[in-house]
Amino acid sequence: MTRTLICICTVLLLMACKSDESSPIEAGNSAYFWRTEFLLDSTERAFMKQYQMKKLYCRYFDVVMDEQQGPMPNATITFRNSIPEGIEIVPTVFITENCMHQKPDGLAEKIVQRILQMNETHDIKGVKEIQIDCDFTAKSRKNYYEFLDSLNSQLKTLNLKLSTTIRLHQLSMRVPPVDYGVLMLYNTGHPMKFMERNPILDMRDVAPYLRYLEDYDLPMGAAYPIFLWHRKIQGVDIEHMADEEEILKVKAAVEKERPELKRLILTYDLAKDNINRYKPETYEKIYSH
Repeated sequence: MTRTLICICTVLLLMACKSDESSPIEAGNSAYFWRTEFLLDSTERAFMKQYQMKKLYCRYFDVVMDEQQGPMPNATITFRNSIPEGIEIVPTVFITENCMHQKPDGLAEKIVQRILQMNETHDIKGVKEIQIDCDFTAKSRKNYYEFLDSLNSQLKTLNLKLSTTIRLHQLSMRVPPVDYGVLMLYNTGHPMKFMERNPILDMRDVAPYLRYLEDYDLPMGAAYPIFLWHRKIQGVDIEHMADEEEILKVKAAVEKERPELKRLILTYDLAKDNINRYKPETYEKIYSH
């Protein structure tokens, strides 16, 4: 009986290890870097070291629609200091949704070429994947997926993976043709309903989408907010931040439906002011696997 139990446990362990090895998602902690100047201070570097980050999802540039020229790069990052030792950069490109209202011919090639050129210019080595961030809708989904198909084909020839962000409303659609996604658990509410709910993160906005998580056929990690939302509306300064309880409530709810979301955990975004917004024990809970 004992020998049988040992055999069963060994088989289950081997199956779990095989499953982990086959996943396109590398387990661990990470963060987004979303500024136009790459200049890390001691607080930001210490934060990455403390939470054992091996990757940084770094926004390289945006792609916005120009009426005359079509989709064009904008707000390109400049690198002012070195990448911390042991950190893999994941070039991330934000594409505005209206760029996908028409078929973006040649855009995939241009993005790959621009990223490779930036890597060479700034001596960024060891890049293994690229991420695309786009708030696609039912209207733009077809063109966006065709764009991802084209991009993925090119990246495979370079032995690079492709990931994309997944917003809650996109969970009801067919999965995109990428290696994996990152579920964005921030900016979940309508910005004009700030008096009713926190537009950064509110469990009431997340709850209707929980039912899609279990059957969504794409490997996923999850990203949580640590930033402050500030806008002036009708002459009034409005500030919001997702409090610790709300973040952890959402984290528990999504991980209950989809335990895989514990595999890769990100915060948005890496900046001294954001880091100082919460206590270390809060980050320990956010980054718990």
